[in-house]
Amino acid sequence: MQNVPEEWREGRDERTGEVVSARGKAEVMKKKNNGEESLMMELTRLVQETVRRSSWWERRGIDSSILAAAFLCLPPAFLLLGSSQVLWFSAGMLLMGVAHAVITFKGAHLASHGALSESQAWENFWAVFFIEICGSFSARAGVQGHIKMHHAHTNVIGLGDSSIWKVPCLPRSVYLFIAPLAMPIITPLVALAHLKGHSLALVVRTVLLVTLGLYSQYWLLIHVSGFLSPLSALLCMLVCRAMFSVPYIHVNIFQHIGLQMFSPTNRPKRIYQMTHGVLNLPRNPLLDCMFGHSLINCHVEHHLFPFLSDNMCLKVKPIVSKYLTEKQLPYQEDGYVSRLTLFFHRYQELMVFAPPITEMVGVQ
Repeated sequence: MQNVPEEWREGRDERTGEVVSARGKAEVMKKKNNGEESLMMELTRLVQETVRRSSWWERRGIDSSILAAAFLCLPPAFLLLGSSQVLWFSAGMLLMGVAHAVITFKGAHLASHGALSESQAWENFWAVFFIEICGSFSARAGVQGHIKMHHAHTNVIGLGDSSIWKVPCLPRSVYLFIAPLAMPIITPLVALAHLKGHSLALVVRTVLLVTLGLYSQYWLLIHVSGFLSPLSALLCMLVCRAMFSVPYIHVNIFQHIGLQMFSPTNRPKRIYQMTHGVLNLPRNPLLDCMFGHSLINCHVEHHLFPFLSDNMCLKVKPIVSKYLTEKQLPYQEDGYVSRLTLFFHRYQELMVFAPPITEMVGVQ
């Protein structure tokens, strides 16, 4: 395989995903002094100017309000679940399912990126709260897998290629439509597996907080909603937590797998890697609310600037799309149904066998 041109190569900060030139600071300063500005540097400057002009409400307030609204939906949801009327009970189930999705998908994702606060201490607190208590997963494993692997090595075979979501032994219909419903059961078990080798304090903390989150919902269903048996309460928890797990799995694979994939030893610079290996889905009010813009219609912007909140990704979207178009770089978008059809018909190629490595040489 041919080597990727040297001018396309660069490292990246594992925590933020920001560009770190492979030629070192001296080369960066040399280019800057010569009036040369890389594509990523120029786009970053444009986006940072927009961020600086934005208010706190735009940067963090809107997303924080959506998360607060999700928590405020929980009391009426528990009360509705205590109704003997099928319509009201169903409304309570739906309300709790939506609230849980917003909190665990959108909230945990923003918390893992530190997008909910400018304070490092609060960033750590929100990550533990949303990922461990609400999401029943290990905060350290979540950040390690998502930030330091997926974002740092997006679409790199064996590192950040979304392989965690692949279960090649499952038939396509089972994988796409049935297996995701087991996520509420699988998630805490996977969390326990990730704790192996960590300190006793971290293991105890994670186990206690995951248990606290699960038991709190169970206790409220018994004592507030009035469920008469433990089995019925557990079944309700499973339904609410699994309600939107199918589209969640779809979103995680649709926006990366099937696009261009890269070798660990030969990869393009960040802006080429993200524009060729990331795809946006169209706006959808329900999915935008539950998963956040950064996971749906602003995924390209999110991978280029992972520190931005959902609302800021939406705000800089016109800037990013215009810039990439002007520079003749791909700005990939596709519909949900279109991607689902693609994966259903090419399941063996995309999800069972390893996708072929893309040859980037010659792409301008």
